[in-house]
Amino acid sequence: MLAAKLARLEHLLSRNSSNSSSPPSKDDDAGRTPPPAKKRRGVGPARSRGRQRGAAGSNLAWSDDPDDRRDRFPEGTCECGADLVGALDLGVVDRYQQHEIPLVTVRLTQYDQHAARCGCGKVHTAARPEGARSGVVGYGPNLQAWAVYLMVVHFVPAHRCVQLLESLTGAAPSVGFVHGMLARAAGLLDEVDQRIRTLITLAYAVCCDETPLRVGSKTPRPGRKKAEKYLLVACTELWTQYMLGDRDLDTFKAFVVKDLTDSVVVHDRYQNYDSAELGTLVHQLCCQHLLRDLDGAGEVYPDAVWPGQVVDALRGLIHQANLAREAGHDAIDASVKDKLVYRFRQGVLVGLSDTASHGTRPGERKTRLLLEVLRDREGDVLRFTHDLLVPPTSNQAERDLRPSKIQQNISGRLTSEARTKDRYKILGYVSSAAKNGLNKMTVLRDAMLGRPWIPQVSAPT
Repeated sequence: MLAAKLARLEHLLSRNSSNSSSPPSKDDDAGRTPPPAKKRRGVGPARSRGRQRGAAGSNLAWSDDPDDRRDRFPEGTCECGADLVGALDLGVVDRYQQHEIPLVTVRLTQYDQHAARCGCGKVHTAARPEGARSGVVGYGPNLQAWAVYLMVVHFVPAHRCVQLLESLTGAAPSVGFVHGMLARAAGLLDEVDQRIRTLITLAYAVCCDETPLRVGSKTPRPGRKKAEKYLLVACTELWTQYMLGDRDLDTFKAFVVKDLTDSVVVHDRYQNYDSAELGTLVHQLCCQHLLRDLDGAGEVYPDAVWPGQVVDALRGLIHQANLAREAGHDAIDASVKDKLVYRFRQGVLVGLSDTASHGTRPGERKTRLLLEVLRDREGDVLRFTHDLLVPPTSNQAERDLRPSKIQQNISGRLTSEARTKDRYKILGYVSSAAKNGLNKMTVLRDAMLGRPWIPQVSAPT
């Protein structure tokens, strides 16, 4: 019993970001085996550090249309005692262009709204300035947008956000005001959030993922081991939407996943995606997750050839799909694809044969289940090889979830579920705008002015 317990412990400690779904942030935990160094691709001497020979450089270029021009003349007196103000101008002998930002300081402006009586007797009152709130004193839309930007996009806690604003602008809003901007900004984005959801349902392929998030009370709910929620994301190259909930079927049914029956859903094979209650979904199993699990299988069976064969075949298919897509082709070269698919299938069959009578050693049952997925759901694994519009991995979803991990590392537990929902509604708006080439600060300021960017619904892509 102790030997089995020790084997289980050693197996758990050997899990890292290269052979499991464990995040890279856990690789440095005490006792954990770090992932092996990545093999350098290609041959030849190792690259030197810094910019490589032949790579495009980056520098400040001279501009023929500067924003401002200023003439500078010699000042003071000459050695002869004459004042240089009266010296003869010999023309420009040197030029210098300086990129600089203006010193930002808070500016207090009083607006006096006048009333005027028309000749017909009707009285008209001037409107308040754009972005003004109720009351006699308030902060403008620029400062409001900065507060939301710092908290949502850069994960700055409310107290530190106040300190930054005071240091940079001289304004010192209260912590309550800054934190309250989350609810106000999110309340202005309800229509945008629904529009983004609609656009995601119209997309041809959608990447989905979920991750635990420490939110709310530290006491677990009845029947739960941990006091945490789950953050779900559905995204494409242009759109991002988040939802805070649980990892149960009710949350999945409330999320956009249930409406993706006309899209290909790229996911990590979590069981809820296969539930009949979500309708008939078209699946693409994330090959990045499969490759990590196959690397783990190679560690469980270190003398076997088939794990490496399946990995090489799958990586080769992904590479060929990327090459064909970049070249503008509609499909992978048939002869190359058939050869790689054959190697993939043969490796899976050999693995199934080797694991037909697997034991109880940690990792053996997981490897067997993985091989059965590769055999029974080959169409869902290799869909990207037949349809180049389908991404082979859900890496886009993992990238869109990464900010939540950064937030946890900076702030720890988020105390309010309501404010956390607001935070990720805003982040989905900002992320979608940035994917469409818009400036994050600009769209946030527009939202504070009550006219948020609302994307147009177009034909499915």
